Amino acid sequence: MFSHRKTATALLAAMIAAALGACASNAPKSSSSGASAGSGKTFVIGYSQSNNAEPYRAQLNAQLAYYVKKYPDLKLLPITDAHQDSATQVSQVQNFVQQKVDVLIVSPNEPAPLTAAVLQACQAHIPVIILDRSVNTDCYTAFIGGDNYAIGKLAGQAAVAALPGGGNVAELQGILSDQPQIDRDKGFRDAIAGHDITIAYHQEAKWLKANATTIMQQWLSQGTKIDLVYGENDDMALGAVLAAQGANKASQIKFIGTDGLAIPTGGIRAVQQGSMYTTFVYPTGAEQAAATAEAIVHGQSVAKKQTLPTIQITKDNADAVYKQYDMTTKS
Repeated sequence: MFSHRKTATALLAAMIAAALGACASNAPKSSSSGASAGSGKTFVIGYSQSNNAEPYRAQLNAQLAYYVKKYPDLKLLPITDAHQDSATQVSQVQNFVQQKVDVLIVSPNEPAPLTAAVLQACQAHIPVIILDRSVNTDCYTAFIGGDNYAIGKLAGQAAVAALPGGGNVAELQGILSDQPQIDRDKGFRDAIAGHDITIAYHQEAKWLKANATTIMQQWLSQGTKIDLVYGENDDMALGAVLAAQGANKASQIKFIGTDGLAIPTGGIRAVQQGSMYTTFVYPTGAEQAAATAEAIVHGQSVAKKQTLPTIQITKDNADAVYKQYDMTTKS
């Protein structure tokens, strides 16, 4: 039985390797096809969102819908919500492939489970834009996202500045298999190394505020002093703020996040109001995704990787950055 299993495993590995090789060589090229401007054709975009529960994701959806409307020949289908369930998202991506959309945009819930679905799109010669989170193949047309390691390192440097004498940090992590989580964690840890800062607690909160609140409540009940909380996104950092406020300890703890959303309940406002020490803008990439889709359908070349910049939010610049990204001023 063991030899049969070894043979089956080897065959499966060979099949996957062959598929990856074929897809890599046959990945849809942005310059190989497309209609000329003014042709009157409408190009359909399908967007598979990992979840709509995070404010970041909801803002991304709103921004994508807004920027796609800037291109009259693009049509965005209803955005699908995978509810942080990779199996659901795979099915939703496969449905877009079956519909033969002109461009597929995917924000993967997790890299590995979504890889096969992205490969299916590639095999169907549908251009794919990977937005924000990675997959385990390069068989796509463009990747758009921030530099999560750099952002994590900036957050770590902010922690060092906030704790000049050292201290205890609690880290609220996103989905552990997500590349943004991995990179933000590594960048943060690299930055605080050698500064007498100890990560006393760390736990996966899956990017969600409610999870973070519960976890933070548990940590506070254990008695170990927490000097600073690093939430790998603002929603988790703000969940920790809620727990600390409930325990009357918020004034004793500094909170750092990432996202910098221009919404009333987001990180920028929290920095303005003093409940968060700092946060960092993690651009949604929606504007770039819409522009990239437009270029693709017209056969124009696009960059395979588009890395978006960040900015640290402080009380000094919070108002200006909020106005820059505020979607309520756009229609």
